[in-house]
Amino acid sequence: MRVPLSWLREYVDLPAGETGRDVQAKLVAAGLEVETVEQLGAGLKGPLVVGQVLAIEELEGFKKPIRYCQVDVGQANGTGEQQNIVCGARNFAVGDKVVVVLPGAELPGGFAISARKTYGKVSEGMICSASELGMSDDHDGIIVLPPEHEVGTDAIELLQLVDEVLDIAVTPDRGYCLSMRGVARETATAYELPLRDPALLDVPAPNSHGYPVKVADPVGCDRFTARTVTGLDPEAHSPIWLQRRLQKAGMRPVSLAVDVTNYVMLELGQPLHAYDRSRITGAIGVRRAEPGEKLTTLDGTQRVLDAEDLVITDESGPIGLAGVMGGANTEIADTAADPESGQVAGTTEVVIEAAHFAPVSVARTARRHKLSSEASRRFERGVDPEATSAAAQRTVDLLVLLAGGTAEVGVTEIIAPSAPHTITLPADHPDKVAGVSYGRETVVRRLQQIGCDVYGADDLTVTVPSWRPDLTDPNDLAEEVIRLEGYENLPSTLPRPPAGRGLTERQRLHRRVGRALAGAGYVEALNYPFLGEEVLDQFGLAADDPRRDLVRLVNPLSDTEPALRTTLLPGLLGALRRNAGRGEHDHALFETGLVFRATGDEPPAAILPVDRRPTDEQLAGLDAALPHQPRRAAVVLAGDREQAGWWGKGTPVSWADAVEAGRIVAREAGAELIVRQDQQDPWHPGRCAALLAVVDGQEILVGNAGELHPRVTKALGLPERTCAMEIELDRLEQAGTGRVEAPHVSTFPVATQDVALVVDASVPAAEVETALREGAGELLESLRLFDVFTGEQLGEGRKSLAYALRFRAPDRTLTAEEIAASRDAAVSAAADRTGATLRGA
Repeated sequence: MRVPLSWLREYVDLPAGETGRDVQAKLVAAGLEVETVEQLGAGLKGPLVVGQVLAIEELEGFKKPIRYCQVDVGQANGTGEQQNIVCGARNFAVGDKVVVVLPGAELPGGFAISARKTYGKVSEGMICSASELGMSDDHDGIIVLPPEHEVGTDAIELLQLVDEVLDIAVTPDRGYCLSMRGVARETATAYELPLRDPALLDVPAPNSHGYPVKVADPVGCDRFTARTVTGLDPEAHSPIWLQRRLQKAGMRPVSLAVDVTNYVMLELGQPLHAYDRSRITGAIGVRRAEPGEKLTTLDGTQRVLDAEDLVITDESGPIGLAGVMGGANTEIADTAADPESGQVAGTTEVVIEAAHFAPVSVARTARRHKLSSEASRRFERGVDPEATSAAAQRTVDLLVLLAGGTAEVGVTEIIAPSAPHTITLPADHPDKVAGVSYGRETVVRRLQQIGCDVYGADDLTVTVPSWRPDLTDPNDLAEEVIRLEGYENLPSTLPRPPAGRGLTERQRLHRRVGRALAGAGYVEALNYPFLGEEVLDQFGLAADDPRRDLVRLVNPLSDTEPALRTTLLPGLLGALRRNAGRGEHDHALFETGLVFRATGDEPPAAILPVDRRPTDEQLAGLDAALPHQPRRAAVVLAGDREQAGWWGKGTPVSWADAVEAGRIVAREAGAELIVRQDQQDPWHPGRCAALLAVVDGQEILVGNAGELHPRVTKALGLPERTCAMEIELDRLEQAGTGRVEAPHVSTFPVATQDVALVVDASVPAAEVETALREGAGELLESLRLFDVFTGEQLGEGRKSLAYALRFRAPDRTLTAEEIAASRDAAVSAAADRTGATLRGA
């Protein structure tokens, strides 16, 4: 909404020195979004005057028509002699009044005017167009003024060229500010000044002599006012002050009748429509459209109507889309002269429509036909239903004043019964919401300033004004009090959360895992939790794989991903592929989040009531209808894990890096992973590890890690040897010891012993490691597999596993006998459980 400051001053007596910037600051403090303050006429300096064209000489021999004009500017040039001006426009004739800028003046943009020779003549100034004066973007020709203006009159004041315009971004809840009346009310409140309400007019009572109107849909149209004006002068044009106010507000002047309806809409916020009475047949009606009906709107487009469209009709059918745009067959006729008789033809009788339409109906119609208009913007946000009769009266008054018309005595007004909206509000409710003690008097005063009627003492009964449909409950009223008292006056206080309501252990584990993976060199990639069955086919999942039991969305964002994810890998691998396609070569990505596993036993979700809080049983029923949602962590890797450089060759990622990522996650949960060979899609069958943990004495599968199958990397367009790991955090939490405690660091020396054990090739190294740990006892500090060897000297089907064992006591230096005993006990346990023998023994 563009608000000229000069127009605003008609309704509020602002202090004389108050600028647009000052008003902007006040309105912003009151909660309005004033984006800019435009300075019209900035840099404009006179003399800029009204002139009359006395003679025109056509100059020939140039690429375009040029005219040499003699213009009377009165005493504005100091001599009273005519000005000689070269002009290329063709839309004026001898005797016309024009706007002339004389030498010594300066136009907006720093364009200085001086006498200069052009086209072989000396031009003593310039005849101005609207674009050159910053009035509009019209380049078609120069300004031709009405003949009543005297020669030599100051055109800067006449055309109101110097002004300030506030550009307000009106939010959907403040539709009343799409009018001068609404902005003036906010300004008056901000300055604590009285408001001259332009809607306070003497309106005649409705009678039976008005134009006939039939409303068949009182829900879609609860008010309809019709007035008729006859005897309009078809040659009457909008006065300059009216045109300039429309231009400053961002609208283009069209014709007097149309300009008046637009002016009243800007002034009061009530959209209006003027029909050419001679083009209407029978009574005006309001109804829903018949399917397949057609209407040509004012923009010249023929539209096929929908059964939900609310339309204005006469006996011939639809003549307008209610609240959106009128029809072309009843528009105001352009003024034209009959070439034979010389008589001027045009609209002389108009029927004025001022109605109130349902916001939802108008919004849906405008979107359905992709037809947004100034009227629909206002109806969508809420228009004051009580303003229809005042807007119609204001329009009638202006047409009578400016076009010499006569207002018929008939007044049609159809009103659907309705009661004003009231809200019960505790007087201290705004205090509780804001944390500030306003007091009852302040609350009542502020609510009355926005137009509410307030009664009561401790409990206030508030009647909401008709122009504020956004005020529906006590919190809306509290917000009005708070914003008018000033958001800047609210204290800044930190909330005090009660003890015992911090993060859960599940949330702490989630955060620890993220920090640990980031510290290990992984980058977090957050992805949408959606997938399609195509990626599961590319993974090669079997038909009975539980990851194919998808939870499908009723209204998915994308038809290609209509379900919730059952694994984190598709999103991560998609992110890896996009980065690889943009030139990245080395990747290490991770994600933590929920997956959704349907069990098939979920009951259908019940529809909860909206008039009260759901019961505990109803909430429990909703929870039961949800699929299982385990929390998981996953990583994907490709390229080099360690970069090549002067220090040596790089190290490409391998399945072992994916397994180590699983161990990093498990350590944060305080759990010990058991790693065994496995076969699981989408991993390579020979390079896939099962990640297990012990819960309640039983080993359970918590995840998988390894290198992806070559056919999967090819199908997904991934780099070769891409590796991945996915692990379930909830199961790890069950297997873990909770928070990881910092280890005790012994000050005594460490003793290292290496052992090489020969076992069958089918024995997992993890099983040998577990046996060594249990046999070595408490003195074993750490154990590491540093070599795996196979060869003829060991025999077919045998392998050698070399381990480094570190022994240390927390309270003493170990003796050689203690170290040897622990080492022998470890070897003996491995021999008993796995059949291992010392290599070389």
